Amino acid sequence: MSTAPATASSASSAAALPEIRVYNTLSKSKEPFAPLRPPHVGMYLCGPTVYKESHIGHMVGPVIFDTIKRYLSYCGYQVTWVVNITDVDDKLIAQSRERGIPMSQIAVEMTADYLANLRELGVNQIDQLPRATDHIEGIVHFIETLVEKGYAYASSGDVFFDVARDPNYGQLSNRLTDQMLGDGGGAAAKKRSPGDFALWKSAKPDEPSWPSPWGNGRPGWHIECSAMSHAYLGETFDIHGGGLDLVFPHHENERAQSSCCHGAPMAKYWMHNGLMRAGAAGKVGGRSDRAAESGAAESGAAEGGATTEGLDAVAIEEQSAGKISRSKGAGGLSELIQRHTGERLRFFLLRTHYRSTIVFNDEGLEEAATALDAFYRFFDRFEQITARSFYSLPAARWRRASALAEGEGADADATLAALAAQRAKYLDAMDDDFNTGAAISVLFDMLRTLNRHIDQQQLAAGAQSSDAGFETLLTGAEVLRELTAVLGLFAKPQAAAGGGGQDGAEFAAQLMEILIELRKQARTSKNFAMADAIRDSLTACGVSLLDSKDGTSWERQRS
Repeated sequence: MSTAPATASSASSAAALPEIRVYNTLSKSKEPFAPLRPPHVGMYLCGPTVYKESHIGHMVGPVIFDTIKRYLSYCGYQVTWVVNITDVDDKLIAQSRERGIPMSQIAVEMTADYLANLRELGVNQIDQLPRATDHIEGIVHFIETLVEKGYAYASSGDVFFDVARDPNYGQLSNRLTDQMLGDGGGAAAKKRSPGDFALWKSAKPDEPSWPSPWGNGRPGWHIECSAMSHAYLGETFDIHGGGLDLVFPHHENERAQSSCCHGAPMAKYWMHNGLMRAGAAGKVGGRSDRAAESGAAESGAAEGGATTEGLDAVAIEEQSAGKISRSKGAGGLSELIQRHTGERLRFFLLRTHYRSTIVFNDEGLEEAATALDAFYRFFDRFEQITARSFYSLPAARWRRASALAEGEGADADATLAALAAQRAKYLDAMDDDFNTGAAISVLFDMLRTLNRHIDQQQLAAGAQSSDAGFETLLTGAEVLRELTAVLGLFAKPQAAAGGGGQDGAEFAAQLMEILIELRKQARTSKNFAMADAIRDSLTACGVSLLDSKDGTSWERQRS
C-alpha cells in the first residue's frame, strides 16, 4: 500500500540522522530514538476487526502513524510499517449468522471499506496488511513454542498463557497479577489462574475453525498480533503502536507472549495515541466492542485514557469511562468524509499532540475547515501571481535536501530568514515526540510570512520571474509544500465538502470570468453603479478584484 520510495541513501548514515525523542509507554518517559538497525525501522500498528464499516475512531491510529512514518522517512530512515487485519473473531461470526453469509465475505467487504477510508484520509504509507487467517500456521507454531517452554498449557481443547510464569507481566500497564479479573462460564474452569488468557479457543458447532495439535479451533485475539509482527518484523522491532485503550490487556499480553517465546523484548518503543471522545465525554469506538468477545479475563477492567504520559492502570481506567462504541452512535465514516473531506478529517486529527485526547464534535470540524481555508486561499493567490499550481511544486523528500536546509540565502532576504527560522521550529516540534499540533502552528506562521511578503512586494496576478520577491515567493511556497507533505496534507486539490471538487473550482472560475466581463461592459457603458455593485457584492463574498493595465484578475480575501 505504501507509495513512498525509500528516502534514505548511503549518505544517510546513523551519524547523519537527526536526534528524535520518543515517549515510551514502557518507561513512562521520553527517550532518544535509537533504532535497532539504523537506518532501518520496523513499526507495527494494531489494525481493526473487520466486522462492520469503519468509524472515525478507526482512523486515529493510522493517520498518526502514517505521519510518523512520513517524518521518519523524511529524516532519512527506511521504515517498514505493518498494520494487521483481524478477520476471525466472535463479532465476525455473529455478523455472519445475522446476515446469513460466510464470515470471510464479511471480512472482505469490511476490509475494502476500511482501505477506502484510509485512502480518503491520505493514509498510503502502509507496507504490509496481513490478515490473521493467512497466518494460522504461524500462530499454531507460536503457541506450540510457548507450550514447549512451559509458558502455556492446554486444557480441554483450549490453550492458555500462564501469566504467573512471566515475571515481567504487568510492566507495560503497571498492573499486578492479583489485579487481573477472571471471566465466568466454562473458560474459567479450564484455567489455572483467573488472569490467564486464551491463545487457542476450541471449536464450537458451526463456527470457522482450523486444525491444531489441541483439536480444531481458532486463535485468541492477542496471539494473532504476536505471530504477524514476528513474521514481518522479526523477534524484536522498533515501534509498536496503538490506542491507549490497548495497553491492557492486548499489548500487555502481546508483550508477554512474544518475549517469553523468543527470549527477547518484543518492541523497543511502545507508543500509544490518546483516545477520541465525542463532545465532553465518551471515546469513539474501541474496547467496549471487544468486551463481549473476550470476557473479563481477557478484557480486564475498562481501559483507555486521555493521555499516555504518567498514567497508571487506575488513571487509564478513569480516563476511559463513557467511551462510545458503534452501538452508542459511532460510525458513518463514508458519510462524514463526504460532508467534510478526508483532508479536513486528517488535519483535525493532527492538530493536537498524538498522546492527547481528541474531542470530536461539529465545532472542532468547522474550526478545522476554517483553518484549512486560509491555506486554500493562499494557494489560489499563489497561482494567480505565479501561474503555477501549489500542488505541482517540487517538494524536498529528505530533510537535508530542503531549499532552506542550511538557511541558504536567508542572510540576504528577510523573508527567507523568517521561513528558515520557522522551518527549524517545525523540525524541533516534530523531533520532540512527533508534536504535530505544534508543527501545524508553525505552518500558520509560515503562511502569514508568505502573505506578508506578497503584500510588501506588491506581487499581483501576472507577475514576472524578474519582479522583486518573485523567486523568494517560489522558494517559500516550495518549503511550505515540503513541510505540509510530511504531514500528508495538500497532496492534491481536494474535493469540496458535500461534493464539489475540481469541477466546482472550474465552475467558480468560469463564473468569475463572466462577472468580470459584465463589470467591464458596465464600466464601458458608463454604468458605474452596476460596476460598483458587482465589485461590492464580490467583496462581501470574500473575493477581491484586482485592476491593472493588463486587465482585471481576482483572488480570495485572506482571513
